[in-house]
Amino acid sequence: MTGHERAIIDKLRVEPGERARLKDRDPRDSSLFDDERETKTATDAMARDINVLQDRLYAEGSRALLVVLQGTDTSGKDGTIRTVFNATGPLGVSVTAFGVPTAQELAHDYLWRVHAACPRRGTIGIFNRSHYEDVLIAKVRKLAPHEAVEQRYDQINAFERMLTESGTTILKFMLHISKDKQKDRLQERLDNPEKHWKFNPGDLEDRAFWDEYQEAYETMLNRCSTQHAPWYVIPADRKWVRNAAVASIVKATLEEMDPQYPKVSWNPDDFTIA
Repeated sequence: MTGHERAIIDKLRVEPGERARLKDRDPRDSSLFDDERETKTATDAMARDINVLQDRLYAEGSRALLVVLQGTDTSGKDGTIRTVFNATGPLGVSVTAFGVPTAQELAHDYLWRVHAACPRRGTIGIFNRSHYEDVLIAKVRKLAPHEAVEQRYDQINAFERMLTESGTTILKFMLHISKDKQKDRLQERLDNPEKHWKFNPGDLEDRAFWDEYQEAYETMLNRCSTQHAPWYVIPADRKWVRNAAVASIVKATLEEMDPQYPKVSWNPDDFTIA
C-alpha cells in the first residue's frame, strides 16, 4: 500500500466508535488529489490494476470482495461502477441493484434477498444500494416500526461479520454529495432529453426529507462502521475525486488480500502442443 493510498483510507474511513458528522466532511473536498487530468489518468490505470487483481482472485477461487455503494439519488453509484470497474472482466464481477422489494422478497426476512446476491468465492460483488436501505428509507419513511429498525443495526453487523469470517472482504462506500449538487444533477436530468429516463418524480419526495436522510446516514455510519466492515465517506460532488477515491481503496484492498494464481500439479515442460 502506498503512502497516498494510506492517507486516503485514513481520512475517509469512519473509525469504529467514531462519532461521524456529515457536516464535518466536505462533499467537495479534493485535497487528497492534485490535478484533475492527472487524477483521471491515474484512475484509469488503477482500473486496469483492479482487473489484474480480480483475475488472480478469480483463479484463486477461495475468497470474495463485496463492494457496497450507498448514497442519495444522483450521488453517482452507476458512474462509480462504470469508471472503477470498466476494465474488469465480466466473468468475475456481479452488480446487483436493489430496488423496491418484490412480493416474494417481502415474504422473507429483509436480509434474504441480500444474502442471495452476495458474491461467490473468486468474484467481486457490487451492491448498487444495499441492505442499508432497511435502516435508511425504512427509517425516514417509517416503512418499518421503530423497534424493528433499531434491531437491524446489530443484525446487519452480525450478518457482515459472518460474511467476513466466511472469506468475504467488505468495502462500504457512502457517496456524500451536497444538497446543491443534487439539485444541479436533478435539473440536468430534466434539461437533457437523453437523461429523462433517469429522472424519477419520487426523487423529489425523498429530497424533501434531506435532513432526515442525513441524520439516518449518520446513525448508519456510527452504528455500522466496524473493524470487520468499516464505512468510507467519499466526497462525491466532484466525480473525478469520487472515482479516484473509490478506485484507490479497492485497489489497495485487493493488493492487501494478495490473491495468488494456484499452483498446478503438473510440469508444463512435460507437454508438447502438436
